[in-house]
Amino acid sequence: MTTAFYTHPDCRLHEMGAWHPESPARLQAIEDQLIASRIERFIEYHDGAPATEAMITAVHDAGSLDFVTRNLPAIDSGPGVYFAIDGDTSLNAFSLQAALRAAGLAVAATDAVIAGHVENAFCAIRPPGHHARQSTPMGFCLFNNVAIAVRHAMAAHGLERIAIVDFDVHHGNGTEEAFRDDPRVLMVSFFQYPFYPCTEGAVLPPPRPNMLNQPLPAYTGGDVVRKLVADVWLPALEAHRPQMIFISAGFDAHREDDMGQMCLVEADYAWITQQVMRVAATHAQGRIVSCLEGGYDLSSLARSVVAHVKALAQLD
Repeated sequence: MTTAFYTHPDCRLHEMGAWHPESPARLQAIEDQLIASRIERFIEYHDGAPATEAMITAVHDAGSLDFVTRNLPAIDSGPGVYFAIDGDTSLNAFSLQAALRAAGLAVAATDAVIAGHVENAFCAIRPPGHHARQSTPMGFCLFNNVAIAVRHAMAAHGLERIAIVDFDVHHGNGTEEAFRDDPRVLMVSFFQYPFYPCTEGAVLPPPRPNMLNQPLPAYTGGDVVRKLVADVWLPALEAHRPQMIFISAGFDAHREDDMGQMCLVEADYAWITQQVMRVAATHAQGRIVSCLEGGYDLSSLARSVVAHVKALAQLD
């Protein structure tokens, strides 16, 4: 199994202050754990070009891109200067550079997997994306990396059935907004509720049959999540017969992550990944692109990413 690992130094340039949990240290922790686990020799390292304006505006309004561009602090303003978008999302001078690179890496991984150069890929990218709405950044997210890659897979490669799997502790409201009216895309997710962002798809089961987003109470453990995956996700994924699967890989549902109050562990992430891989093997020629979303306790984040990547690479 050839698994690619996509990342780039640009993704570390975006930062929102030393206090902020969505920090460049997240990527360093993942890199360190990959080395410590001795699996880096089994994966291929790749980078890619920044996303183009056309790629961004396939998902987001042109005004959203313009908003980020216009409000970047000047490069010569020095460190510690930010533009606040909301209470927990800010821009520094390099935020656009990082966000375009993150989305571009997701697109590059998509191209490589579809071309058959690699069988699957994990993108260690930031800022994350699944809260970014069509018209505005939100919740640590500037542009929706997975949504941009999915749109690219359909527009550039003609894929007609795609699945998105989101196991972040927060509801991927931006991704739901992008695809809730597009039956070509099936989205399956779980998330803690009531909890941020408390958007429509988290409150009531959405009427759209292609959106299977399941709210779960705080302190839900891996046994409940595994049953949900087996009883709800897998039948829906099998029925959809996706030609490619994208994963919004947030690891903040881990029991050690204070950003949420769920109780998953590394073995749960590995098991979920293995189930998704079985669907991909049956219907999608094994094609999976996984993109980092949340995960803020550095130790559990790094260990969980390694478990996820080991499962993708079939190293267990």
